Amino acid sequence: MENFIDLNTENIGSEHICCAISDKKCVDSYQAKKDWLRKEFNNGYVFRRLNERAKVFIEYGPAEKAWIPVTAPNYLNVNCFWVSGKYKKSGYGKALLKSALDDAKQQGKNGLVTVVGTKKFHFMSDTKWLLKQGFKEVERISSGFSLLALKFEDSMEDPAFNESVRSGECPERNGIVVYYSNRCPFAEFHAKESLIETAQKRNLPLKVIKLKTMEEAQNCPSPATIFSLFLNGKFMTTDLSVCMDSRYDKVMDKLRA
Repeated sequence: MENFIDLNTENIGSEHICCAISDKKCVDSYQAKKDWLRKEFNNGYVFRRLNERAKVFIEYGPAEKAWIPVTAPNYLNVNCFWVSGKYKKSGYGKALLKSALDDAKQQGKNGLVTVVGTKKFHFMSDTKWLLKQGFKEVERISSGFSLLALKFEDSMEDPAFNESVRSGECPERNGIVVYYSNRCPFAEFHAKESLIETAQKRNLPLKVIKLKTMEEAQNCPSPATIFSLFLNGKFMTTDLSVCMDSRYDKVMDKLRA
């Protein structure tokens, strides 16, 4: 069960990072994620995965250094956390979560914090499952995001969303606006390639904003700094498939229903 490995600056060149293992069109974005990880390892970031060719992994690091608009002093922030396919319901999720909790305790942290959707959002952890593991909702915002915390002591201070996300809107009010970062090996390709054609076909203005620094991410108007799409200033979705011409109308129609 405990067949996990931690990636680091020495082995990341030869080890896979789970996502986009076989997706050839995202090869540049995949490398960009590895480059992002190399830098974040110096900030105490952890990428722990099953030592198999599988999508079974957890990513976390000090919340003060997280690329998320959240204030959570002395917490570890859980970013991506994914157990897929045949590995589901085999105890890997609980084992990975326990490893993060053990790290938090060893470091004298207050606990874990993570951003999720009030309903299932793409590229975000399973809210219901995390609540069953002891996480509790400490804040909810109108755009459909929740902030969950698993505190070691009830008296410890609750984490909070930053002011930049509270309105659920972005400053640009015209057409499609996308915020993304290299936290995900899919985001750059689809935001900079697929979405351009999709927007042009619909005569929609498009602005793509890449979050290049931790400070920019911590002041993003959406907690989903992997990928967030706004339309006419209003947050719409974290679903990267919305970038594709074949999926845009289906995704947006469902959101409007």
